[in-house]
Amino acid sequence: MALGFFSRLKEGLSRSTQKLTEGITSVFKKRRLDDEALEELEELLIAADLGVDASARVIAGFRRTRFGKEVAEDEIKQALADEITPILEPVARPLEIDPALKPHVVLVVGVNGTGKTTTIGKLALQYREQGLRAVLVAGDTFRAAAVEQLQIWGERVGAPVIAGSAGADAAGLAFEALTKAKAEAADVLLIDTAGRLHNKAALMEELRKIIRVLRKQDETAPHSVLLVLDATTGQNAVQQVRVFKEMVDVTGLVVTKLDGSARGGIVVALAEEFGLPVHAVGVGEKAGDLRPFDAGEFARGLVGA
Repeated sequence: MALGFFSRLKEGLSRSTQKLTEGITSVFKKRRLDDEALEELEELLIAADLGVDASARVIAGFRRTRFGKEVAEDEIKQALADEITPILEPVARPLEIDPALKPHVVLVVGVNGTGKTTTIGKLALQYREQGLRAVLVAGDTFRAAAVEQLQIWGERVGAPVIAGSAGADAAGLAFEALTKAKAEAADVLLIDTAGRLHNKAALMEELRKIIRVLRKQDETAPHSVLLVLDATTGQNAVQQVRVFKEMVDVTGLVVTKLDGSARGGIVVALAEEFGLPVHAVGVGEKAGDLRPFDAGEFARGLVGA
């Protein structure tokens, strides 16, 4: 299965890879790695959404180990993967559900359209496969489609979904769901939330209210705050992390839609800038297409090594 996922990951990243490797091919026709070549390579990495800091770090590694040497294209790809992997390794950490919590409360945040609701459904299915019981909360109460989507996932995975009427108070729903999850000794409570960033103050207040109300029952909740990001937004994802970190204590990231993006390099930029755990990446619609993040596989997939 891991191999199947890696080939899907490579396929999913193919647009990002193509963007990067076409540039590498034109820069490195068996030429010496001099200042000019390194400068061109750095520009390529920045254009591939790796961000200025991560690109500079990769180039510094090249300068240390390969400066002035003749390099072939394949060597460059492998070397790039070798330089990118250590940036990603510290953040490649799966989301561990604490069995002692009953339930482990996961608050899922992010702007609308990033795939929050689908991510919750996929996680719930994975937990069920691990023998864990999940309860889902349709906390994006103003979007009927989000509520409906979560209810469909709930039916598919055999997980109860707590939903209210249109525009119901999300904090009240979360409180009710936590009561139910505790009573049923559920293992995990996954809470969907609104993501209307155009009214940041209202969204911030809503998220903080959910947290305040949860803490009336369990002062340690939420135990995880997952920020779901859409890879196709590229550098915009960096800004979203900043905004949500300001609102709530984000504990980890899930990056979706890597299969539809030429901007997979953004994961490297996020790792370098924030150091937040990347718990999972998504490369397709199926439940099995959301998988734990593997630094080495991702680095090789990104550069086509």
